[in-house]
Amino acid sequence: MTGRFDPAVADVRWQARWEESQSFVADTASPKPKTYVLEMFPYPSGRIHMGHVRNYTMGDVLARFRRMQGHEVLHPMGWDAFGMPAENAAMERGVHPGTWTRSNIDSMRAQLKRIGFALDWSRELATCDPEYYGHEQELFLDLFEAGLVYRKESEVNWDPVDMTVLANEQVIDGKGWRSGALVERRRLSQWFLKITDFAEELLAGLGELKGWPDKVKLMQENWIGKSRGLQFHFRLAGAEPIDSVEVFTTRPDTIFGASFVAIAPTHPIAEAVAASDPEAAELIAECRRGGTSAAEIETAEKKGYHTPVEAIHPLDPDWRLPVYIANFVLMDYGTGAIFGVPAHDQRDFEFATKYKLPIRRVVARAVEDADQPIVGEAESDHGVAVNSKFLDGLATEQAAAEIISRAEAEGWGQGTTTFRLRDWGVSRQRYWGTPIPIIHCDACGAVPVPRDQLPVILPEDVSFDQPGNPLDRHPNWRNVPCPSCGGEARRETDTLDTFVDSSWYFMRFASQPADKPFDREAAEQWLPVDQYIGGVEHAILHLLYARFWTRALNRIGRIGMSEPFRGLFTQGMVTHETYRAGDGSWLSPDEVRRDGDDWIHIESGAPVTLGRVEKMSKSKRNTIDPEPIIARYGADAVRWFMLSDSPPERDLEWSEGGIEGAARFVQRVWRLAVADSRADGDDEALERKRHRAVAAVTEALEGLQFNKAVAQLYELTTAIEKAKPSATRSRAIRTLVQLAAPAAPHLAEEAWAVLGETGMVVDAPWPEFDAAMLVEDQVTLAIQVNGKLRDTLDAPRGLDRGAVEALALGSEKVQRLLDGNPPRKVIVVPDRLVNIVA
Repeated sequence: MTGRFDPAVADVRWQARWEESQSFVADTASPKPKTYVLEMFPYPSGRIHMGHVRNYTMGDVLARFRRMQGHEVLHPMGWDAFGMPAENAAMERGVHPGTWTRSNIDSMRAQLKRIGFALDWSRELATCDPEYYGHEQELFLDLFEAGLVYRKESEVNWDPVDMTVLANEQVIDGKGWRSGALVERRRLSQWFLKITDFAEELLAGLGELKGWPDKVKLMQENWIGKSRGLQFHFRLAGAEPIDSVEVFTTRPDTIFGASFVAIAPTHPIAEAVAASDPEAAELIAECRRGGTSAAEIETAEKKGYHTPVEAIHPLDPDWRLPVYIANFVLMDYGTGAIFGVPAHDQRDFEFATKYKLPIRRVVARAVEDADQPIVGEAESDHGVAVNSKFLDGLATEQAAAEIISRAEAEGWGQGTTTFRLRDWGVSRQRYWGTPIPIIHCDACGAVPVPRDQLPVILPEDVSFDQPGNPLDRHPNWRNVPCPSCGGEARRETDTLDTFVDSSWYFMRFASQPADKPFDREAAEQWLPVDQYIGGVEHAILHLLYARFWTRALNRIGRIGMSEPFRGLFTQGMVTHETYRAGDGSWLSPDEVRRDGDDWIHIESGAPVTLGRVEKMSKSKRNTIDPEPIIARYGADAVRWFMLSDSPPERDLEWSEGGIEGAARFVQRVWRLAVADSRADGDDEALERKRHRAVAAVTEALEGLQFNKAVAQLYELTTAIEKAKPSATRSRAIRTLVQLAAPAAPHLAEEAWAVLGETGMVVDAPWPEFDAAMLVEDQVTLAIQVNGKLRDTLDAPRGLDRGAVEALALGSEKVQRLLDGNPPRKVIVVPDRLVNIVA
């Protein structure tokens, strides 16, 4: 066979063969060692993008590699199918969210199959299917019965565009993580999962996650936010009938620097003041229009209202502190009240500066710095206590311990440990989500849906002709008899946060019985996931929630493990240049062309501004559609490019030159295969390179260093191309095909066949190497004259001193420098260098 490798033919041929032979269907009963490889499953938007291609290619290479190593591999695919985009599409296009979602799934499934991923499609699931979310409702009721689910009225983040509640983690820079709308505060009755019951466990468990990136573990540690401090109360004057306010501080050593007490707008004291004070009521109303996320509160302008209430300092009954209603204090964080120390907290500094409150230094580097003013910004460092009466001169840690001890002895406070983490609010005011399996009865309260009535299925006959949740307007579905008393009752119309769906899907992939969420014994054959791959942006969203859900199910006996993911890899983004027209609108790469050093809009001929290289995104229109690229270059060239140009944890910049280079490499390997001749003879140097390549590629793939594996394959390919026909060369070509198979599987199968090998390369074993062949028998000696490098020479390893001297002195360059004179001295460092002193 001659000619060029034709990916259009080969891709289709081998994808059909793999499907025919069910090559990637995982067998739980297999005696082989098991490996579970999983990428974060996609939202079915309708089109895959280059980020998907890169993410799934990495997992695919690992899955194929492990399979060739003799493992039984589970590598499944499914769809994170609930959520607001489908509901928005229903309103915009007049289609049902289910119709839109399932159509998108069909499109994306076909696109993923076109790339040849080694996926077990027999385990495919979509979270919008009753077969999936019905089991999720069962797990929800398990947690409800275990006391890990509760309902309460709380201050929430309200997205006014998506018209739903967002968890704090879903508010980015004060905006909804999907809609981008400014988030508002509201008080609603919500369902919560008791993730705080697991705060200590979740924190301690991070130390056991040896296969996780340190940056992700640090992000979770900071989000959980364990801190030791003092919880105490100020007695109040002027707030009858409320006689005290409780606060918590991690810096009790600064108590003598207090300038004010600030309370949340929804604190009972604030509400009592607002009842007779219109100005206080107006500030509270304004605060409700802001978000509740910590990030937004930290960056917002600090606003307060000076109430008539005063707080009495616990260490000085004559010391009164003003009490303010403040927009940066939240009722659901801590106690809903803080005391402000402007000298040593930047937020308090900004507030005190605005309202002209005292800024008193109580911490300094040394006692003699006690009178140094605080200028420009707060000083939050530790040091020694100053201007603090009996604490003066103590290190901050000692001063804190002394205050806690005194507070406990005098009965006005208690040393305590707190966490930044708050319970997970899972209620969402939207249709397209898992129905919460609860029925509300005026007589019986919140009653679980009986198990034999699960799943609670979303009704299909809903209308999106007006804003809000259509389930609230669906009397046939909403109004039901109470399972407890038989009286009139109402279904819960909130649906679950989609992060609940993704908190256990990896368990359902591992085991899929019809009558329960998963079979524990079967699931534990695969779990925890050996290698999980996805974006770092999910560090304190999906990843933390999945860890909690796993621990919660472990506590109630559903699963026998505490951590869901043994290994975690966070890949970089795929990036591209951005382009802007004269009116500031974004242009896509296919709308522009290069003209020398300039860029031109193809349609109008107008100049285009070249912008920064940024993550591919629909909003900036700098995306590349994989389909035409695959159609032009083939799946393997795209896969190869995704692995070759950058370390996988870093961003990868898309370039036409890069994909063309990958396509050229595919043809190079093909030419070696079709031109192979099984000549006689050995080539020891090539054999050593072959063994070294196997060792190096194996090590690189074990460490997920895909770009290093690619570099080794380039090097082996070049060595084979330079070698003369021999039995060794034929063996090296076959090894090259096997090593390339995880990354370029269609090329490898086609080459394996043309080389006359039996079966498919996907079923071939991974090549082995001889460690003895990794030792170089040649070394390169640096030849110096008077300490300066003048030549390099290859020599057998371990050559004796006399032979090394003779070799070095025989160098033409050395002889020219010596000019017939004998050297004064020759210094030999074995197998490394020779220094000739002239």
